[in-house]
Amino acid sequence: MRITLIFFLLVGMVPKLLLAQNSARDQGINLGVLAPGEWNAITDVPGVAVGQVTLNEGENIRTGVTAILPHQGNLFQQKIPAAVFVGNGFGKLVGSTQIQELGNLESPIILTNTLSVAAGMEGILDYMLFLKGNEHVGSLNAVVGETNDGYLNDIRGRHVKPEHVVEAIRKAKDGPVKEGNVGAGTGTVCFGFKGGIGTASRKLPESLGGFTVGVLVQSNFGGVLQIAGQPVGKILGQYSFKNQLESADGSCMMVVATDAPLDHRSLERIAKRAMMGLARTGGIASNGSGDYVLAFSTTKEQHITSGEIAVLGNDQVTPLFLAAIEATEEAIINSLFAADDMKGKNGRIVKALPKEKVSQLFRD
Repeated sequence: MRITLIFFLLVGMVPKLLLAQNSARDQGINLGVLAPGEWNAITDVPGVAVGQVTLNEGENIRTGVTAILPHQGNLFQQKIPAAVFVGNGFGKLVGSTQIQELGNLESPIILTNTLSVAAGMEGILDYMLFLKGNEHVGSLNAVVGETNDGYLNDIRGRHVKPEHVVEAIRKAKDGPVKEGNVGAGTGTVCFGFKGGIGTASRKLPESLGGFTVGVLVQSNFGGVLQIAGQPVGKILGQYSFKNQLESADGSCMMVVATDAPLDHRSLERIAKRAMMGLARTGGIASNGSGDYVLAFSTTKEQHITSGEIAVLGNDQVTPLFLAAIEATEEAIINSLFAADDMKGKNGRIVKALPKEKVSQLFRD
């Protein structure tokens, strides 16, 4: 009986063990002071779901789709408060102006590669227009973000199709989120190492509201990598401008979710703090970098309807600022720890972060 009980306990732990094995925390590197949520993922925010489709085919196709759903109902009928902050605008974030103008989100958020943004829009429309209740919808603000994975991926081939986007949306679920070489992060490069999808969360203590902030990133940018204040990129000899042939250009898409009751204005303030999390990792938002933050609140009372909504005041949001900074920083670092070496277009190889060597820096 005792052996059987231990077996079932271990089986119940398997998802968490699998989730943690490639994280910074698994290597003993704990970033920040706030506690993570159960999965240390954006899905720790109640209602949020993530779905991914990975295209890793032949010698040259290294791309995919990542879908983030703030809730799994009809988003057009149950819009939620949202905001956008542009850290550096060298990119294509479809749907951002309507979010800024109206202060709400009405579609899933799709991340993919630069030349597949149109497919992302088509996929959202193929999914949303045929939901029950949307039979007469004639306008919908599809939201699609991107980074350029053209170093490892045959980006001109435009291998992402609308059906891949629909598949990612339909596969979306809560719980653990796969990171690294997956979905929209399949072919990305970060700080000269293999980048990818990364996620993290922070749970505020009850004395500060008990709210959760979760972040998901698509890391594809440059700079001088720092982890917990350590100049890791410099120590490893891998950083932008160490010779004239290297570039810091690239992009980072950051999606911030929270269950805190916030309006558009406060969400924009939260989004700005995500850029501070990127800066903590050594990112520099270079001229050719598209660094965008999308932030939204999932609180049920916040679904946009007629009438007034109760939101947190200005003096109550500071803990959420810290949570957004820490979760963004850790999500980016997790995208590096979860990634593996990848060979792609034209035989190019991008090595993963040397995890053991980096971990040793924090043991010495």
